[in-house]
Amino acid sequence: MGVAEASFSFSLCADDFALSPGVSRGILEALAAGRLSATSVMTTRPSWREGARDLRAFKAKADIGLHLNLTLGDPLSAMPNFAASGHLPEINRVLKGARNHDLPEAEIRREISRQLDRFVECFGAAPDFVDGHQHVQILPQIRHWLFDALESRGLGGKIWLRDSGDRLFSILRRGGELKKALGLAWLAKGFAREARARGFVANDGFSGFSSFDPCRDYGAAFAGYLRAPGRRHLIMCHPGYCDEELVSADPVTLTRERELSFLLSPAFVRLLEQNRADLARIGECFCRPSATAAESARNSRGDSHVSR
Repeated sequence: MGVAEASFSFSLCADDFALSPGVSRGILEALAAGRLSATSVMTTRPSWREGARDLRAFKAKADIGLHLNLTLGDPLSAMPNFAASGHLPEINRVLKGARNHDLPEAEIRREISRQLDRFVECFGAAPDFVDGHQHVQILPQIRHWLFDALESRGLGGKIWLRDSGDRLFSILRRGGELKKALGLAWLAKGFAREARARGFVANDGFSGFSSFDPCRDYGAAFAGYLRAPGRRHLIMCHPGYCDEELVSADPVTLTRERELSFLLSPAFVRLLEQNRADLARIGECFCRPSATAAESARNSRGDSHVSR
């Protein structure tokens, strides 16, 4: 990086816990190795109840959040307009509805509530944060219905929300998947400000956009994610093991194993040390950052079956 920069902390969040048993298994492995500081869960998926039992062991070590899902698989509630076929719609249809402000309010409000309730029912506690599958939490209409649902549960000031946007300068400095990053920044405009007005903390700085190309060097991409960090920087990732359920549900498959392999490798630890970067929990507002990845790996070496 040239001249050494001041050390910084960031949160590393694995999306899609419970998408499939293989994805959950990979995320649990990364959590046990101290290579993540957060994960967000899909409470609509069949394996969530069983996965919740395994995830409770990490409640004191990582932020555990809801991955609000309105675009994959089946909803938890009846949605005759939004999901007439019984399956949630693709993201393009949701984007169009959000742009036109004609999403079915009552149905989506009810589904948000059901997903929050299922989280608490299975995990035994409220989520530490909320983000969204394909970033639906930032969309017009949906963002306000989410704020309302969280406020009604007394979670204002107690949990944080993912802002999927970032500053133009930071996006351009990182390079990589510019089209995705710039598009999300436009969609997320005003989200952090509106969240703060409703009493919610949001991350400041966001990266992790991927082409999901299994031939790409994920380690090199991750080095870009660390550039131009925000004050409460958040990086998303998608590690896991590929299984039949994943293949039938989601197009992102092989790259999950590549991401997991990198996160569990010594190369990940070296990259953080070279950039003087530490993992931390946004849920602790970076007041008490966790151990560095290198320290966590050393401390957990006896517990993890993954070889360094």
